Amino acid sequence: MMIKLAFIGTNEGNGHIFSWSAIINGRYDPELMKRCGYPVIYDYLSSQPQANLGIPDARVTHVWTHDKKFSEFVAKTCFIENIMNSPEEAVGKVDAVIITTDIASQHIILAKPFIEKNIPVFIDKPLTDNEKDLKEFYRWHMEGRPFMSCSSVRYAKEIDPCEIMNAGRLLFISGIMSKTWERYGVHAVEGLYTIAGGNIKSVQNLGEYDINLVLVEFWSGLRALLQVIYNSNIFVRYDIFGEKKTLTIETRDYFHMFKRQLEKFLDFVRTGKLPFQFSQTIEIIKVVIAGIKSRNEKRKVFLEEICLEE
Repeated sequence: MMIKLAFIGTNEGNGHIFSWSAIINGRYDPELMKRCGYPVIYDYLSSQPQANLGIPDARVTHVWTHDKKFSEFVAKTCFIENIMNSPEEAVGKVDAVIITTDIASQHIILAKPFIEKNIPVFIDKPLTDNEKDLKEFYRWHMEGRPFMSCSSVRYAKEIDPCEIMNAGRLLFISGIMSKTWERYGVHAVEGLYTIAGGNIKSVQNLGEYDINLVLVEFWSGLRALLQVIYNSNIFVRYDIFGEKKTLTIETRDYFHMFKRQLEKFLDFVRTGKLPFQFSQTIEIIKVVIAGIKSRNEKRKVFLEEICLEE
């Protein structure tokens, strides 16, 4: 069965509406992609052999953004047939929806029409950045509504579980990430989660808006320092200190992690089974929220403070 997808929304600094459309549809206009405003997208797409582009039995057929002219440019660049005047137009016309803006406060508004109609939705990272919306997403999950959200760093091929195991018991992890904690902190957290697992106790953000220095403490005693620095040229890097060896991991293959992420969502659309437990998403987003709360309130925040049950 061909899965028809609608892409909904975008924002400055986020080119997923271009790159993910090209990855799924398997083609794009090279000259227009060069003009999309994100040179890195053209660089990693053009470096792939044609056989790597495209995901079988899936196609982006509809697109909507707040700017119709921009939507037209996206459609022409990535060969999307239908430009919508509102997100709700996708209802009844597609099999699933991908929310392609990473402004987390907009996610619940954009996703609601589809989640409440049980249309599968992938929501760009982070799922949300506040407790109120997280409670609503949690309620929807408990009702069995079909949606998922994660950072693509979860699927970075550079994070090798076997190599990490060879480091022995983990003693400390240092992570560096670019951009803001609100938008990109989730990348650093989800990568940390992939490396060390969950069961996080507390979060203390000792930094400020442009330079976040976030101390993460696990119940096991493991500690990590996530440095989310706006002007960093490093997308995400981890220095992992184990009893036996020290490892450095830097994620570089954007195409691989994006394609794997999209493939996992499409598997979810077909099977109804999430590729990982939703409790992981809850814990990761609690860390993101705690990082904001800690920075604003100048204190350590324990994850148990963020309660989803009324």
